[in-house]
Amino acid sequence: MIAFIPIFPFIGFLINGLWYAFGQAPSKRHKASSDVTGGIATFFIFLSFLVSLVSFIQLFSMEGDHRILQESVFRWMTVGSFKVDFAFCLDSLSSLFTLVITGVGTLIHIYSIGYMKHDSTPGRFFAYLNLFCFAMLILVMGSSLPLLFMGWEGVGLCSYLLIGYWYTDLEKAQAGKKAFIVNRIGDFGFLLGMFLVFGQFGTLEFDALQAAVHHQGATLEPGIVTAICLLLFVGCMGKSAQIPLYVWLPDAMAGPTPVSALIHAATMVTSGVYLIARLNVLYSFSPVALQVVACVGAFTAFFAAMIAVAQKDIKKILAYSTVSQLGYMFLGCGVGAYTAGVFHVITHAFFKALLFLGAGSVIHGMHEEQDIWKMGGLRSKMPQTFLTVGVGWLAICGVPPFSGFFSKDEILWQAFHSIHGSTFLWAMGAITAVLTAFYMTRLFSLTFLGAPRFDKTGEGHGDRSVHESPFVMVFPLQILAFFSLVAGFMGVPHWSWLEHWLEPVIPLHEGFSVGEGSSMEWVLMLISVLGAGMGIAVALKAYRDLEFIQRLGKRFRLLVKLLENKWYIDEIYEAIFVQPIRKISEILWKKIDILGVDWIVLRFGKISMKTGAAVRMIQTGSIQTYALALLIGLAVATGYLFYASF
Repeated sequence: MIAFIPIFPFIGFLINGLWYAFGQAPSKRHKASSDVTGGIATFFIFLSFLVSLVSFIQLFSMEGDHRILQESVFRWMTVGSFKVDFAFCLDSLSSLFTLVITGVGTLIHIYSIGYMKHDSTPGRFFAYLNLFCFAMLILVMGSSLPLLFMGWEGVGLCSYLLIGYWYTDLEKAQAGKKAFIVNRIGDFGFLLGMFLVFGQFGTLEFDALQAAVHHQGATLEPGIVTAICLLLFVGCMGKSAQIPLYVWLPDAMAGPTPVSALIHAATMVTSGVYLIARLNVLYSFSPVALQVVACVGAFTAFFAAMIAVAQKDIKKILAYSTVSQLGYMFLGCGVGAYTAGVFHVITHAFFKALLFLGAGSVIHGMHEEQDIWKMGGLRSKMPQTFLTVGVGWLAICGVPPFSGFFSKDEILWQAFHSIHGSTFLWAMGAITAVLTAFYMTRLFSLTFLGAPRFDKTGEGHGDRSVHESPFVMVFPLQILAFFSLVAGFMGVPHWSWLEHWLEPVIPLHEGFSVGEGSSMEWVLMLISVLGAGMGIAVALKAYRDLEFIQRLGKRFRLLVKLLENKWYIDEIYEAIFVQPIRKISEILWKKIDILGVDWIVLRFGKISMKTGAAVRMIQTGSIQTYALALLIGLAVATGYLFYASF
């Protein structure tokens, strides 16, 4: 039955995709409304959610360490002794991811029906959306690394298609291309890591790999294990936007807002966290790899949060926030707290999808305006969006009892307490938490509070034109707001249902326990809450007086300019990598291809043409000439045979 979880969205993709491609003349494509195509896509992803829920309940009813459902569809490939089945596995870890993908995915599909109302090709959009969900489900349900990699590449392709959905706009097309190319860099590392896994353990099946690691145990070569883990982490850097391969995700905001919510908040970008959590048994044998993961995660979280402080585009702020929160997840995994990392994946899926969809609602109500400095006062104009986004804001700031508080605090505690953690890693995470509360309060304040600014710029929209989004867009916000409030209770420290649920896949490692908490844990929790409160309070006070902010910006104009331009990282990459590669490519094209290869090919072509022209001269069309040629040929052949007989 679990095979139907990915199959249903694939059926939706086929129906909408074939209907768009063959069922409509180009001049009539606009008649396939978002209501119809969106309804088809939503129906099939909802069916997938129902099967995921039933399967989860079935797993829940099982006892002990044997919570697992497996289903083999067919033998995928056989090369000598190497065999890979196209098989699905649903266990404690993958079942949570399937619920998030299909549940949040269903809400985003519903939201998209209203958001894409005026789009000319909604069938193509919803076909891509269903295809993405299919690939993501293959990724988390695959029973082996090759099947996971198939889904990994599938979501990369769908990301390219959805980011560049409005491809007639050059900026959006380039953003899709950038995401595709940067992800290929990471995927090369993933492939090398997968080859090393097979070379060392002789298998790519997760169950067999886990058994092989335990069997080899102390005899494992630390250098090989570390190389495997680091190469796989390179793939995670690309897919989950970690330094230095994070640059594609902020540009990916060029796609439709529902794409940002689904791909770049709730599902695809968390693939790297899923991979490390799935292979936790391997990473736990390499303290060096864990240290690298933790340091990269902590630095990414801090670095992206700094950039978010100075951005003006509402979606760009949320994009850098996503990069920062992904850093938190890797910080958790890097200190060995894999469950805490997965916990933050789940809570982040709810509150960040809520914030992205809320931003889309604001953009829709503001007639495509995305600059938060041209908003303000939307609390009265868009009250439902204001209330739901407010829940997401408090959740990401880490205010108790909202979900973000529980998962973020657990990561910070484990970064301080774990044998793989350190005071430095905790401090980086804590400072990032303060920055997060500050820049998210800045976004919330400039968007919803204060006086309206959109009728004073000369570029904005009149006060009367701003409106609340339709119910089909607001309803998903309300559901996500509810889960952003309550989802954190699944991981309450020392009574964590999530920790016990994941124990068959993520066993408690050395340095962790579910016993009594220490006084230091309460102290750190208090510091975390006070830090969030300080960030919120400072931002609310500062952005109440916009003239003060402008004066402050002039005083620190150099720092502000650096942050607004994202530390010029894109420009540095352009100078160091893109331009040299482009120049080398031009040399290869003009000197090698045109003057070398083409010259040789054309010479052979001219020789063939001249030879053909010479031979063509004997093709006169005269029957007498052809008969004479045959007679001469017959005479020559007869003479040769006569001569050879003597």
